[in-house]
Amino acid sequence: MLELKTLPEGCGSRRRTTACDTCGARPFSVCASLDDAELARLDAMAERQTLAVGDVLLREGDPASHVFNITGGSVRVYKLLPDGRRQITGFLYAGDFLGLTTGDRYAFSAEAMEAGSICRFRKADYRRLIQETPALEAILLDRANHELAAAQTQMLLLGRKTALERVATFLTDLPGADRMRPTSTGVLHLPMTRGEMADYLGLTIETVSRVMTRLKTEGVIRLTSLSDLTILRPQRLQALAGGEG
Repeated sequence: MLELKTLPEGCGSRRRTTACDTCGARPFSVCASLDDAELARLDAMAERQTLAVGDVLLREGDPASHVFNITGGSVRVYKLLPDGRRQITGFLYAGDFLGLTTGDRYAFSAEAMEAGSICRFRKADYRRLIQETPALEAILLDRANHELAAAQTQMLLLGRKTALERVATFLTDLPGADRMRPTSTGVLHLPMTRGEMADYLGLTIETVSRVMTRLKTEGVIRLTSLSDLTILRPQRLQALAGGEG
């Protein structure tokens, strides 16, 4: 006869450790609002993938079958014009959410700018979880409001600001975007190329390079590498972003 052993007190109620428990992006993600049971359900739904530079998460026009939570690295989101020109509409980092569109097809494309990782979920399953989880629904609504505000800021950037003001605004707004990799005050990491900055700001590569050189010459910034710089005069950069050039 099998002997029954008494478990240590509290052992039966211990929660199974999930990948979510060790995810560095969790404090910045929509899943931060979930309790243990909800998190376990989300963990069971997740398909975890690693990304290499240039890997495609989704393509504009493809069936919108999945949503994504970025857990590492950075992603460019863009649309292609009929003549092949590219307009980058945003840069996303660990903790950002992507793909929850109301339509049946994706309205944009998304690719990895550097090595990273994602959690992928089937959209139908995720929508069901949203309906049954008020905390998740609330934080996604809050994210949607922030995205709307960001879109309005982008319209102002492209419609009214000069090249100098656009670049200065971009560098001013960038600190804190990648919350999983904080840097020292005034130090910026730029995972995007000059071409990607140009496609985001509605400028040419030559114009972006010329403005960056001017900021360097005037002692506003110091370029330490192609992907890193230090803001030496933050108040001056802020003034330039505001049109006080």
